Amino acid sequence: MAVSCWTLFFAALSGILFSTQLSASQKVPNYTFMRNATTAPDISNYDYIIIGGGTAGCPLAATLSQNYSVLLLERGGSPYGNPNISNLAAFGAALSDTSPTSPAQRFISEDGVINSRARVLGGGSCLNAGFYTRASPEYAREAGWDGRAVNESYEWVEKIVAFEPEVKQWQSAVREGLLEIGVVPNNGFTYDHIGGTKVGGTIFDDQGFRHTAADLLQYANPSAITLLLHATVHRILFRVKDGSKPMAHGVVFRDSLGRKHRAYLKHHPRSEIIVSAGALGSPQLLMLSGVGPAEQLRAHNIRITLDQPLVGQGMSDNPMNAIFIPSPEPVEVSLIQVVGITSFGSYIEAASGENFAGGSPRDYGMFSPKIGQLSRVPPKQRTPEALAKATEAMQSLDQAAFRGGFILEKIMGPISTGHLELRSRDPNQNPSVTFNYFQEPQDLERCVQGLSVVEKIIESKAFAPFRYPNMPVSVLLNMTANSPVNLLPKHTNSSLSLQQFCRDTVMTIWHYHGGCQVGRVVDRDYKVLGVDALRVIDGSTFNYSPGTNPQATVMMLGRYMGLQILSQRLGAPAADQTYQKTV
Repeated sequence: MAVSCWTLFFAALSGILFSTQLSASQKVPNYTFMRNATTAPDISNYDYIIIGGGTAGCPLAATLSQNYSVLLLERGGSPYGNPNISNLAAFGAALSDTSPTSPAQRFISEDGVINSRARVLGGGSCLNAGFYTRASPEYAREAGWDGRAVNESYEWVEKIVAFEPEVKQWQSAVREGLLEIGVVPNNGFTYDHIGGTKVGGTIFDDQGFRHTAADLLQYANPSAITLLLHATVHRILFRVKDGSKPMAHGVVFRDSLGRKHRAYLKHHPRSEIIVSAGALGSPQLLMLSGVGPAEQLRAHNIRITLDQPLVGQGMSDNPMNAIFIPSPEPVEVSLIQVVGITSFGSYIEAASGENFAGGSPRDYGMFSPKIGQLSRVPPKQRTPEALAKATEAMQSLDQAAFRGGFILEKIMGPISTGHLELRSRDPNQNPSVTFNYFQEPQDLERCVQGLSVVEKIIESKAFAPFRYPNMPVSVLLNMTANSPVNLLPKHTNSSLSLQQFCRDTVMTIWHYHGGCQVGRVVDRDYKVLGVDALRVIDGSTFNYSPGTNPQATVMMLGRYMGLQILSQRLGAPAADQTYQKTV
């Protein structure tokens, strides 16, 4: 059947979706300690207060609860029972939801790239493409982590949430193409970060059901942990005495009805408040609590607890660029499974779909304008109407058009950094964030090199069954670069200049980080510099993104630091203690 190039391209952009039925393997945990914040007392006391029940906060809370009382505050709701979160086939639906109760809160960076932050128990592990892979040993050494404890913490996570994917035709062709063009050796299936080509893990099981950081709360001591949903923390409370550091001693949070609650630390020198609110939420909350750049705090009439100009600095988002390849043959629905780890700092991955149109009502997936992908929007065009117009063109496409997939590259690091600033004193409002994509020439060069690898894969013998012989790479580049769902001005030389293609088609892969970085805002024990009884433990502390996908390392870090905190309090080496609960 003859299908135009443009029709094929528009079809693929509508995403990797075709059903929303609950997986047969779904087992909803019975968390007796989880309840709505409206049931919380006005005042309560705990050994540890954790702000953010996300990818780091859940394993951290589960670990600390083995020995001490823990309050875990999550601003969103539960992921359980929501098929848009649970099902691989519904990937993208949650990110497409822009309602006030959505598990994903959209934001647009000042660069003009539409992005999203989690607002749900389990954090980004409830929304992402599911790829599970560890950081390199070098990354762990540079972070100052104990290698044995790191491995044990990864294994603790993997018992609950990590699986080996079934690799089918599209992913197999990408793998063989990588090997054919010299991204070697073939490392097979492994969670480890190793140069060459490998199949990584996934948090989707063999029934297509997602397992998230929230599942790690199965390890928690139910008699020692309190989990409050729809609990938005407005500020951290400090005691300030003359001649001593400010000491965190409580938090103020509001429930979904707007009622105010206070939670305080128990009187013990080792009790702490731990912020795990993510790369946007953690620096934002520090600022709202008076820890941040003094000039910015004064502008919002926030009382200054500590003038810390580095809070909100070092914000980075790993840029991703993709090429769509229409396929003459149907392909499987797949998210990220295969990765080529190059020697020059670019990671090559792929996603595909055999029936992009099956959902009813039709929704949009990983590369859709509806969730922000391929939609770098100039400020004057950042309107719902503009996005609606871009998606409307996809509604009446021929079923035969829905074939194909993407091969993408994401650069490591990155080197380019930006900053975050408050827009208001409302913790529910997104802060302003700038990532400065490709500001540093080396980032742009890595993108160009990565796209060159993608081009070679497309032209490889292994990938031949999945490309039209009359569509050279230059045509594919123009299809991607000139798509009308990308609202940037078009450049006719995009197929000739990979540098311009990188800039024109930059997307997020949701791996943004920074804002509370180690050595700048926190020390190597993740204690906030200049104050007492306060730590930040999440991706906001990263100086650069770990491995090809950070979620495994963020979950590991929650467990790892939980053990470290317990060891410091109990006086025994973390690696020698056994807090793991049998599940």
